[in-house]
Amino acid sequence: MDNLSIEFNGVRVLDDVSFKIDHGLLVGVVGPNGGGKTTLFNAILGLISPANGSIRIHGLPFSEIRGELAYVPQQESVNWLFPLTAYDVVMLGRQRKIGWLRRPSNEDKKIVSSCLERVGLQERGLDLVANLSGGQRQRIFIARALAQEAHTLLLDEAFSGVDVASQEGLVEILRSLANEGKTVLMVTHDLTNLSKRFDIALCINQHVCACCPPSEAFTPSVLEELYGSHGMSLINELGKA
Repeated sequence: MDNLSIEFNGVRVLDDVSFKIDHGLLVGVVGPNGGGKTTLFNAILGLISPANGSIRIHGLPFSEIRGELAYVPQQESVNWLFPLTAYDVVMLGRQRKIGWLRRPSNEDKKIVSSCLERVGLQERGLDLVANLSGGQRQRIFIARALAQEAHTLLLDEAFSGVDVASQEGLVEILRSLANEGKTVLMVTHDLTNLSKRFDIALCINQHVCACCPPSEAFTPSVLEELYGSHGMSLINELGKA
């Protein structure tokens, strides 16, 4: 990403954002509310057009790699009452390859079953997603990304509403994907566990404040740049983590 700027109604919400992420890394995207994290994801997904700058993934523009990006939304943004089973949601990941006028093949069905097994939910495929726990729902969306055969995953606050044990299970799945060469970017507000869970901390507050290993990212100046006066109070908390 080079010199990306995004404006809404003349107000710049991302300003001259530049960073490069290598394959096979888990990246924690952190920053204050309103700092531009979700806007950054929307730009990567091609949902909004930049005022300036460019985005390239695997060296290619979005128009050429659309199918290689997968998105796991915030739980709060999903209508969980829609009557879909876990299997149905994962099959949606095959839609681009199947097309709208063709039925899923036996190979598609085999891939979906394999993806459910990969996230440990092969026995819950016929359950409505509305009846699953927060952690299980997030696993289903990760399985959908796997069915899509995406190389880059974007997760927006995947730990929100998920208990600690389920969070660790999600991290284990994401780590295995990174070890296979996939790139995973996840918005998170949990700074204390960042070093244990992620390879890179991408710190955003309208611009890039830091993009480096978590152990090096949270200097006093970066924390103040991210969170203002509250950032200084985080130094002791991070020191205890």
